[in-house]
Amino acid sequence: MGASPISQQSRKPNSQPAAAKPKLGLRAWMHRVLEECDRAAGGFDAEAVHDLRVALRRCRSLADGLRAIDPDPSWKDMKKSGKKLFQALGELRDMQVMQEWIEKLGDAADPAAIKLLDHVRAREAECKQNAFKDLNQFDRKQWRQWSRTLPQRASRVRPGSVVYLHLALEKWTAAYDLHKRALRTRSQAAFHELRIGIKRFRYTVENFLPQQHAKWGDDLKELQDLLGEVHDLDVLWATALDPKVGAFPDAESRQRWHEKLAAERARRIARYREKMVGKQSLWRVWREELPAGLRLRAAALTRLKTWAAYLDPDFAHSQRVAQLALLLYDGLQDAQLLRPQAARESSDLAPREVLQAAALMQGAGKVKDAENYQKISHRMIRSLPRPLGCSPRELELAAVVARYHRGALPRPGNKTMQPLALPDRRLAMQLSGILRLANALDHPSRNHPTMRGAVEPVPRLELSAPGHSVVVRVAGYSPLDPSAERTAGARHLLETMLRRPVIVRPQRAPAGNGRSRQPVT
Repeated sequence: MGASPISQQSRKPNSQPAAAKPKLGLRAWMHRVLEECDRAAGGFDAEAVHDLRVALRRCRSLADGLRAIDPDPSWKDMKKSGKKLFQALGELRDMQVMQEWIEKLGDAADPAAIKLLDHVRAREAECKQNAFKDLNQFDRKQWRQWSRTLPQRASRVRPGSVVYLHLALEKWTAAYDLHKRALRTRSQAAFHELRIGIKRFRYTVENFLPQQHAKWGDDLKELQDLLGEVHDLDVLWATALDPKVGAFPDAESRQRWHEKLAAERARRIARYREKMVGKQSLWRVWREELPAGLRLRAAALTRLKTWAAYLDPDFAHSQRVAQLALLLYDGLQDAQLLRPQAARESSDLAPREVLQAAALMQGAGKVKDAENYQKISHRMIRSLPRPLGCSPRELELAAVVARYHRGALPRPGNKTMQPLALPDRRLAMQLSGILRLANALDHPSRNHPTMRGAVEPVPRLELSAPGHSVVVRVAGYSPLDPSAERTAGARHLLETMLRRPVIVRPQRAPAGNGRSRQPVT
């Protein structure tokens, strides 16, 4: 029989005329898993096995990506739940695909083809028994429950948002590294890993970035099919070489099959290189639409903010504190009280963004302990995978600042401070002092929502530095309010770092000469 053309999708046999495209999104794919389970149970035919594996893979891939912004343990549980069935179906799928390739490349009278088909069909029967066992053990009731709760969690971030652009960039970066490795080593394992990397990038784009998917979808599918067929051919050759199979009666037969498989494989690798190597490669096209430079740093901050919002039960407070902290920082910067240091002038450190990130993430630990949550927040931030656009130094510094936004005062020799360089320890104490005061200034008695459920406004703030002091004027502040005592204590660390008193007073009337600042976020 003749070899199949590259454009043909060998990994999905018996293809019917194109049907309507399936709905995308986590909810649709989780429901699809349950539907395909019922269809596969009818005999595990090749198309049903393929479709069930696709649905499971997409759900597991989406769970892997969403875990990066939502740390709820259900994502890990869902991914683990489908793993055993997915693996059992994978072995069965390999047998079915090999059978198709043998029939396409072989001849009815070819002894090697006959041997291979006998082996593959015997293994297919065994794999179907294993798959049937794992399918019966698959907890559909729990999966159905997750199909209701997890898409609700995922819907908190809208498709096309900068968070998903950032997530896609991570998948792009991982896949591009695998691309370079595959071209360098040309090994079967490297091309197999590249196929998986591109697949993960494709699923992220397809489900979370509708505009990009409209432009990139066809190319991504073709690349996945090309590399999938390369993998099929590699698996077939490895099976044929297995001494237990004994496929080749002589050297001539072995050489003939090797040439056939090598030619098919080379054609697909050449097509891949045509699209993915050179100045006009698709890698460059995709990268141009993903965050870079200042957009990348802003996307990294939004990613951290989204992560914190999933955890912090009072995230509105953390957002207000972040805005107040930026007002204080900018006022002190304008007053030239935050002296330039080598640590601040470094290209991998932006103190203002570190302060903002620490303020937004300070309450993450409340999800586990409302009493000493600042310590838990510190550990959780440190254990985060570093988002692209944020340096390891910045993330470590943000974790320390979040740790000391309340509770014990920081000291340069504290164990928590040890990972920081000496200049950064002083900076961490300075930023912690600003964050402590910002937290004290965000007091419920100073916020006046106009209606039930309205967003509480951020108090207006003025900062000046007359003489050898710092004066902070806050709307609604009263020295006789019970919260004033807490504010007085919260000033201490900042006063120590600035070496001058910090005085908090009520804000003057608008007709005054003071200037009210608004945070620039």
